[in-house]
Amino acid sequence: MRLPAVLVACALLVSAASAADLEPLGLSLEGYEYPYPVEYLDLEIQRQTLTMAYMDVKPANPNGRAVVLMHGKNFCGAYWGTTIDALTAAGYRVVVPDQIGFGKSSKPETLHYTFHLLAQNTKAVLDHIGVSKATILGHSMGGMVATRFALSYPETTEKLALVNPIGLEDWKVKVPYQPVEWWYERELNKTLEGVREYQKQNYYHGTWKESYEPWAELLYRWTLSPDFRRLAWNNALTYDMLFTQPVVYEFPNVQARTLLLIGQLDRTAPGKGLVSKEVAATMGLYPELGRATAKAIPDAKLVEFEGVGHAPHLEVFDRFRDELLEFLGE
Repeated sequence: MRLPAVLVACALLVSAASAADLEPLGLSLEGYEYPYPVEYLDLEIQRQTLTMAYMDVKPANPNGRAVVLMHGKNFCGAYWGTTIDALTAAGYRVVVPDQIGFGKSSKPETLHYTFHLLAQNTKAVLDHIGVSKATILGHSMGGMVATRFALSYPETTEKLALVNPIGLEDWKVKVPYQPVEWWYERELNKTLEGVREYQKQNYYHGTWKESYEPWAELLYRWTLSPDFRRLAWNNALTYDMLFTQPVVYEFPNVQARTLLLIGQLDRTAPGKGLVSKEVAATMGLYPELGRATAKAIPDAKLVEFEGVGHAPHLEVFDRFRDELLEFLGE
């Protein structure tokens, strides 16, 4: 049974806790409750059995349509709670996968990560639960996965929605390549203050609200796990995927009607810290990137959120919800 939203919120919202106050989380987020029941699917991938977690939330009054919500790199499916509420209230079945390497899904000892693989795994979940067509929505890194899904499975993609997706530019043309080992060492040095400051500056344009705190604390609590090194290695492998597998050149091939929801204050661009200030100033310019992407995708609608950063569904949920529901109803 679903937990009441107010109880989930109370359980998650902790005001700017100090690191000493926080309990560790398990490698697959044991000890962390999602807003809806989590189901699991075993997949045979690269000579190993891996488990993919997902929420499959059915509405009380179904309209016969489905929406898949894809999380960002520094998030998990749990942050879609209010979006799930709004979509199911409107009659949509909502499927929320945790990609392999993220959230409650397996963290393999090693894996060759590709966006094609993550899209394939998501398709396997949809096939397993009998969803043959859905709107595919992705936020941040999830936007790259959603784009790859739409390109790989156009027959399954009813519509595509991208919420401040990364991958609207090709960072490798500006950022010097760093080996996986470099990203791994970087992941091992996370602090609560560092995570909070990164999100404040990159996601929320220098502002901070109590409602953002749970997502910073989650990342830090993971570092307290005795198995954190394996999670850090997975995080490093997926950083390599971000830099070496751009989707920006394939936007003209997207066949689905597409919605771009773009917070105009977002300046997220992996690798900005590895280049000069002059080069960094040319990266992550979402007003420009959103407009260029809307022109590149043949059937795209662009909605610009003024005064909003990287996560419209966390920053201005009502505006985000209204735009999404209008698009779905078109």
